[in-house]
Amino acid sequence: MSTHLLKYDCFRDYRRPMDTGDLVVDRSEAGIAQLILHRPHQLNAWTLSLEGAFFGALDAARVDPDVRVVVITGHGRGFCAGASRDMLGGASRPQGPRRQLRELAEYPKPVIAAINGPAIGLGLALALACDIRICSREATLGTAFATLGLVAEHASAWLLPRIVGRAHATDLLLSGRTVTGTEAESIGLVNRAVEPGSALPEALAYARVLIATGAPRSWATIKQQLVAAESMSLAEANDQSIALMGPALASEDHREALAAWREGRPPQFRPLPRP
Repeated sequence: MSTHLLKYDCFRDYRRPMDTGDLVVDRSEAGIAQLILHRPHQLNAWTLSLEGAFFGALDAARVDPDVRVVVITGHGRGFCAGASRDMLGGASRPQGPRRQLRELAEYPKPVIAAINGPAIGLGLALALACDIRICSREATLGTAFATLGLVAEHASAWLLPRIVGRAHATDLLLSGRTVTGTEAESIGLVNRAVEPGSALPEALAYARVLIATGAPRSWATIKQQLVAAESMSLAEANDQSIALMGPALASEDHREALAAWREGRPPQFRPLPRP
């Protein structure tokens, strides 16, 4: 077991949030792990300390069968205002490889971003890597990379065009301009823009619907299909779905879904097995 997993053994304690300093892990609601960026004095700007806590919590949630959905948000007025000044200066960045936010796109469980405030640069990259984005109408979102003399990091140049299309992605990346949550919704950058203060409640409500209706094994496979399809032809994606459908039709989850439908009750799907 990794040191990250040892550090987060109290993940199963539903009674109290776990505060690592830069990150709060809230397991107060069954099935949901809230990862709350907790540097409100800097609008939750990203640091190496926060990065370590964040990926440690993700690792713990991955292997915990009680966690079905992960919700990411920020404490206070911001979601994540980008990399901290120390990281932008480069002095504190490690020379070796770092874990990348693209892991969220390949994560086996649904990940929802509750964008409560500014999501800039690396903060926007974090939101892009999530599966669903629910945003305050008054939040601001922007890439900022070009205005800082940087490049699009954490696979945002791959993710952004696939979310909003090439034209909008080029505009946002080259100009570095910010958009409100309302405009973000209009161009498809976020799934939904909601009233200020409602991003987290709406994200949690969406998570509850997923937990009540969806099969964790199906989610994991569908997320794999979504990523793989980006490099496949239509015929290849169809062939993949045919190969996957046979085992799915014979699965315990499918039998449970049919039984629940016949009996007029919610399905009781199995959790993902530990890796």
